Amino acid sequence: MSDPNNSSPALLAGRVAVVTGASAGIGAATARRFAAAGAAVALLGRRAELLDDLAASLRAQGAAGVLPVAVDVTDPVALTAAAEAVRGELGRPDLVVANAGVMLGAPFDEADAAEWDRMIDVNVRGLLATGRAFIGDLLDAAGAGRPADLVHLGSIAAEVVFADYPVYGATKAAVTQLTRNLRASLGPRGVRVRSVDPAFAVTELGTDMAHEATRAGLAEMRSAITTITAEDVAEAIAFSVAVPARVNIAALTVVPTQLG
Repeated sequence: MSDPNNSSPALLAGRVAVVTGASAGIGAATARRFAAAGAAVALLGRRAELLDDLAASLRAQGAAGVLPVAVDVTDPVALTAAAEAVRGELGRPDLVVANAGVMLGAPFDEADAAEWDRMIDVNVRGLLATGRAFIGDLLDAAGAGRPADLVHLGSIAAEVVFADYPVYGATKAAVTQLTRNLRASLGPRGVRVRSVDPAFAVTELGTDMAHEATRAGLAEMRSAITTITAEDVAEAIAFSVAVPARVNIAALTVVPTQLG
């Protein structure tokens, strides 16, 4: 992957991007990549201190505009207020990356049902609320003939069986099907909807799961191959949103080369 700091600043110049889950991992890497390419970026996430640190770093690097907004995507009222703040500070977004998500694994009969609720709340309800909060902005951009993108972060767990991650896989399968349906309904109106499905990326994802054996198994899987990085996924996302407005790269699967 190319170095985002050496990329052309004109690639996304004039665009206003929103990235959820921007505190760390793929969200933070995507925000950096967009800013390096000339976009103004709203950083949405729960951890205000990390968002502020990232915003300061991007400003120091000459970002076109940066707004950190501490918000929980599972709170639709707070998300609506966050969307208003973005419009007031940066303008109407034309690029939304619904990245916020959690991965909590355990054998079905041993899992804490509270973790199921958390995954459903963030991975499905939070993604729905994010799209709803900004869909008017995307339709406005498309109506004006500009690129308009709604990017959903999925997972290969939507298609591949991981026995200890049944509910996580189910939430990501829901994301995949939602993306397909929104692409059918919003594509004719000019909004490009796509899913980006990473596999074995080194991020915080999964480090907070309660089931110790599954957590250890994840670490073992990641150490067994040359994994991809959050920056690798961000580069793929940036590529997909920078193509001409008439083109939609409908789905991207980003995996380590060793997986074949």
